[in-house]
Amino acid sequence: MIKIKISTEFSATPSGRTREEGEFSGEEFRDNLLIKKYKEAEEKNEILEIDFDDGYGFGTSFLEEAFGGMVRKYHIHGALERMRFISEEDETIPEYVEKYIKDAEAKDK
Repeated sequence: MIKIKISTEFSATPSGRTREEGEFSGEEFRDNLLIKKYKEAEEKNEILEIDFDDGYGFGTSFLEEAFGGMVRKYHIHGALERMRFISEEDETIPEYVEKYIKDAEAKDK
């Protein structure tokens, strides 16, 4: 299993959609960490586990840009079969992420 713990590998305070909005945006996370780990998991035929715990500020703009944007920018379909999301602190985060991925896949046909 390939893992990303956002609070330690990226930032404990992620925020915003784009780089123009400041450091630690969804765009920056997607392009600098998420896509690399996703492709590594794909190459190794493993699951990519993303842990949202110990972070503060996972706004919808960050989540949508990171995960919905991954589908739009890299045309990745079937991502939910390869990914697992963990949050003991906020059970809505995985639900939002799954929704953003599904919505982006539906529009990127």
